[in-house]
Amino acid sequence: MTEKSNKFETKDQFAKSQRANDAKKAMSDYESVAVALRAKTERLKALRMARDAAAPQPAAPKRKAKEKDKGPLSEFLAGQAKEGRNG
Repeated sequence: MTEKSNKFETKDQFAKSQRANDAKKAMSDYESVAVALRAKTERLKALRMARDAAAPQPAAPKRKAKEKDKGPLSEFLAGQAKEGRNG
């Protein structure tokens, strides 16, 4: 009976060490991808900033003048009432 329990214990230990090795490898891969992504992002940001600095700034669009006030609200409401637009 002890032979079987030792065999299972050995298999369990081996499986546990395999999982630990797989986890280390996965973390290593994840970290290397993250480093590469950060480097790529920094490079692209630098390129974008250089491109934006070299490009001429577009002129701000001209704003239309606002319509002047047409009078007090009471006059507006009175005009609406005359036209039959009571709410």
